[in-house]
Amino acid sequence: MSKRTWFITGVTSGLGREIATQLLERGDRVAGTGRNTAALEEIAAAYGDAFWPALLDVTDTELVKETVDRAAAELGGINIVVSNAGYGMFGAAEEFTDQQIAHHLATNLTGSISTARAALPHLRANGGGRIVQISTYGGQAAGPGGSLYSAGKFGIEGFMEALAGEVAPFGIGVTIIEPGGTATGFRRNAVLSNPLNAYDDTPAAMVRGLSESTRPSPGDPVKVAAAIIAAAETESAPLRVILGSDSFEYVYQALSARLSGIVEQRDLAAAVDIAG
Repeated sequence: MSKRTWFITGVTSGLGREIATQLLERGDRVAGTGRNTAALEEIAAAYGDAFWPALLDVTDTELVKETVDRAAAELGGINIVVSNAGYGMFGAAEEFTDQQIAHHLATNLTGSISTARAALPHLRANGGGRIVQISTYGGQAAGPGGSLYSAGKFGIEGFMEALAGEVAPFGIGVTIIEPGGTATGFRRNAVLSNPLNAYDDTPAAMVRGLSESTRPSPGDPVKVAAAIIAAAETESAPLRVILGSDSFEYVYQALSARLSGIVEQRDLAAAVDIAG
């Protein structure tokens, strides 16, 4: 297999770091970005010129474009983009500040959009490639306490689904990854809202102990990262890849309930058409 050049956001921890490590171990090149200088330097020290590091906050749209352009120029192009940077924010919708909402969506939604847009000219110039968007089952199944997180994930999944049709004529594929709970420290690093007493005994309060939860995550990050890499390299990869038995159950239940509710409205939907 020929070596590929990958551009990955959020490589300093979690799935991003595991994906980058597996790729570097097998001999591929990785342009990796993140906000943790020490972690970037650590990876660079271990893999030398195969790793191209860059400090990047994906909320800075201009810097995203500059970084992607620079990586493509210095590495001779980019084959696969993995948009991984993001974080979890949980709580009742009313509990968040305006600033928290703006930053979360700028990271999880707009940041991924900016990354894809910046990469597209380079992928087209190369005659193809793939954009891999890391999402979650929360991109299709929303629950109390996850309103803001799902807002970003539902949004980026809609963007990527439409983008897939736009860029297919250029030989560019799009793959959305929907992992379940994975042992990466995601829960520990989640941002929780400042609780309001009014929500103490409501379903939204269930997320308040998320960062201290000791319940094991079922997903193996090594296996999840390997499956993401395999999907990214599969020419006929499905638009969405579900990883984890928990993710499958959540998505299946959510889509089944949604479809059932839609089918029941067939006659109502047709009733408002212009007669004839």
